[in-house]
Amino acid sequence: MKLRWGVRARVMLAAILPMLVLAVVLTVSYTSSRLADFHNELEARGKAVARQLAAASEFPVFSGNHRSLQQLAGGAMAEEDVAGLRIVDRSGRTLASAGILDPLLMPPDGPLAPAPWVERRGATLRIVEPIRPRPLDLDADPTAFTVAAGTQASAPPLGSVVLDFSLDRLYARRTELLWQSASIGLLVLLGSLVLASHLSKGVSRPIRRVADIVLEIGAGEMHRRVEPLGGGSLQRLAEGVNEMARRLADAREDMAREIEQATAELRTRKNEAERANLAKSRFLAAASHDLRQPMHALGLFIAELQQYQLPQPTRGLVRQIAASADAMEKLLDSLLDISRLDAGVLRPTLRVFALRPLLTRIVAAHEPAAAERGLRLGLRASEVWVRSDPLLLERIVSNLISNALRYTREGGVLLACRRQGDGLVRIEVRDSGTGIPLERQEVIFQEFVQLDNAERSRDKGLGLGLAIVKRLAELLDHRLTLRSAPGRGSVFAIALPRTEPLDAGEAAPEPRPPGDLGGVRIAVVDDDPLVCAGTASLLASWGCEVEAAASSAALFERIANADWRPALVISDLRLQGPLDGLDVVRELRERLAEPTLPAVLITGDTGADMLALTRDSGIPVLHKPVRPARLRALINRQLEYAAGEDDDA
Repeated sequence: MKLRWGVRARVMLAAILPMLVLAVVLTVSYTSSRLADFHNELEARGKAVARQLAAASEFPVFSGNHRSLQQLAGGAMAEEDVAGLRIVDRSGRTLASAGILDPLLMPPDGPLAPAPWVERRGATLRIVEPIRPRPLDLDADPTAFTVAAGTQASAPPLGSVVLDFSLDRLYARRTELLWQSASIGLLVLLGSLVLASHLSKGVSRPIRRVADIVLEIGAGEMHRRVEPLGGGSLQRLAEGVNEMARRLADAREDMAREIEQATAELRTRKNEAERANLAKSRFLAAASHDLRQPMHALGLFIAELQQYQLPQPTRGLVRQIAASADAMEKLLDSLLDISRLDAGVLRPTLRVFALRPLLTRIVAAHEPAAAERGLRLGLRASEVWVRSDPLLLERIVSNLISNALRYTREGGVLLACRRQGDGLVRIEVRDSGTGIPLERQEVIFQEFVQLDNAERSRDKGLGLGLAIVKRLAELLDHRLTLRSAPGRGSVFAIALPRTEPLDAGEAAPEPRPPGDLGGVRIAVVDDDPLVCAGTASLLASWGCEVEAAASSAALFERIANADWRPALVISDLRLQGPLDGLDVVRELRERLAEPTLPAVLITGDTGADMLALTRDSGIPVLHKPVRPARLRALINRQLEYAAGEDDDA
């Protein structure tokens, strides 16, 4: 771990540490030397006392004079540091003793040692000195008792002197030296601290001043400068900081000017982009509405025309007209979906449902297109329940399958789902198509982007399917991934949360197919004569009783005169005059005293404000051009819903 020390702390450490280490080394060396000298002195004195006692005990041991030996032992106890004494003969029998001996200290050969023996244990030094006989000089004066020089090493000892020497004074001396060393070390430390503090102030104070100025410059005070700090490195440091501050101030001014210019240019471009985007939105809204009106009427007339018995050539022509109208309708629907997603007015309705029936229905809907291209379309689905918006999820998977079929020349497409970790279900659309290069895998999710379709062939789509898929996945918070390589096909996958199955009573029922509309009274309001006539004619062909009008006033007049009450009202959202479709529905409900009268709004507007308005009304909306099958299904659903409420009441 790195120490985050300042300059002053580092200077003090550099000053204190060498002096402290030197003081400790000298103190330890001095103390160890003094203790070693004192120990050697005590040991030498002990050995001398033991030798003297051994020499003095020779004759008394030889003659068996125990009294003299005891006197020698008592006299030896008067010596300083002598703790105990014992004189033994060659058989190990104690002849004299004094003091207390340590019972744990004994030479390897017992108390009768053949040679001098020294051992230390704790605070006791045991010295064993053998008592050796010395030869007499017979030619000398008989009155004098002399001993010949030298000792016969071969003669067995007469006994031994066992002497215990106390080391208490040594330990006391050691404690005294340690206290002295600690005192000296403390004095050295205090002196070092004072000296280091003085030195560190002289080094750290100028550096701290420089650091403070640098922090102020970093905070934006570019006018701050460092005062002269002396000479040498400190002066060069101050000059360098001042030069740095000057250059930073100049660079800041230059950068501020560039930022101001760039901001102004950016603001101009932003305003231009906003104006262009607003103009685009207005153009799309106006163009979409103006195109949807005739397309809606055209679709209604084609649907009615297909119900008549026509010659075979005419039927082929009608099918071609219907196909062209269907292609235009798909383009307008895709543009509407993009507009609704970008405007943020589309709100998902999340619920729990079984996934396999939804995938089965999607595969069944795309099997004719796969068979027409000579491709296999398979399904491999687990019995799992998920939480999502089934309509939006169906749109995502359908777009992915349509895209896979469009770019697969041979082989097939597989729709599969499987459980994944973290409580998810992974839906995969795998194809054996041309594949997508890695650098193009992000581009394909943009609007009107199509790979290998420079000629904009209509059978390869419009380039909006994957853009809608990405926006819907983000709206539902489902993770969308792509794995592909050129020549190896592609795998589009979407992950959504897995849930527990619902009970039979909790599961939402699947919508039923449209039923018979014979005799159902429907009021139609549309200011476009073609759309109004086409809608009325289509409804009449389904067996409905229709009252069509170009305005709410005309409709109210016809209803009042004919004493005719509609079961459902279909109105264009944008009408001539002060009232719109929402006003017509509200007023009709008030006049008929039916606050829950079923209603359907039809509009060609794709603006965000209009989409938000229709969403908040709670009335279902169909966008022009309206497919007759979708209109009929919605009429049946509204009538069934109203009938269910009546039964509940």
